Amino acid sequence: MTGKTNDWEPLSFEGLRTTSLHDRPSKVRLEDAAQPWQRGATLREFVRRLPRQLAGGSFREAVRAVAAAVSAGRTVLLGMGAHPVKVGLNPLLVDAVRRGILTAIAMNGAGVIHDVELALAGKTSEDVAAHLELGTFGTARETAEFIHGAVLEGLQRGGRGLGRAVGERLLEAEAPHRGLSLLAVAAECGVPVTVHVAIGTDIIHMHPQMDGAATGALSHYDFRLFSRLVSTLADGVFINLGSAVVIPEVFLKAVSVAANLGFSLDGITAINMDFMRHYRPRVNVLERPTAGRGRGIELIGHHELLLPLLFAAVIEELEGEGG
Repeated sequence: MTGKTNDWEPLSFEGLRTTSLHDRPSKVRLEDAAQPWQRGATLREFVRRLPRQLAGGSFREAVRAVAAAVSAGRTVLLGMGAHPVKVGLNPLLVDAVRRGILTAIAMNGAGVIHDVELALAGKTSEDVAAHLELGTFGTARETAEFIHGAVLEGLQRGGRGLGRAVGERLLEAEAPHRGLSLLAVAAECGVPVTVHVAIGTDIIHMHPQMDGAATGALSHYDFRLFSRLVSTLADGVFINLGSAVVIPEVFLKAVSVAANLGFSLDGITAINMDFMRHYRPRVNVLERPTAGRGRGIELIGHHELLLPLLFAAVIEELEGEGG
């Protein structure tokens, strides 16, 4: 019946066909649910008791992928922004390097700055709002002088990138806290660290010691080295930790280089870990590079919680105690 609004009558459901709950496929089952915690249980038990739905299942999958790659001698390549350094994860990253969990690391220019400041002074990350109006934001003398000096030395020595140049200079200078510097420990262990600089984004770029040509040359060397590392990611793992723009963009171009030169990335696992979802990590890390040949895993949460859990679970998996 049509006409005025008040003339409409409710639809009768008398002829509705029903199905059986017991026959209907369902996405959630009791055996997939979380299990309550018991005092004194191990981390292995904690992982095993996570629900299998959504992030619970994704976390298990990420642990298995990293542990399997390490066990098989495959590449596990970590790309990261500066935030993981700032939230206190250097000791865990250093431990992962020493254990052989990480094959190589890629970072942006800000990551180098915070790592170097920790190595030199045991502290980093200034109060931008407090210093900006005073014109003193980003003016720390020692930070700029050390990094730019390392870049010039690296250029003079030839055949090395920015990450290695800074790491080796931290070792040579016997920086007070070099044992917790990702760059220094990686250089000591022979683990590549590539640095991908976007000119104008870092505080040291406004210092008079800045040599754009030298910085560009070493960072371009690192991009070529990163491309070599990406070309070995067949059945390996790439982790993007907290980089919303630079590392996802660099990774995508390196994937294109690898494909152009005939390298297979079949079986690649890409993991994105950040505290919020971003466009570039989703499409440039999880979707495009893995399409038709691998899988993408997204883990959303704070770095200072997710990364310790992932590394701890991987270590137990490697020791035969995985859940």
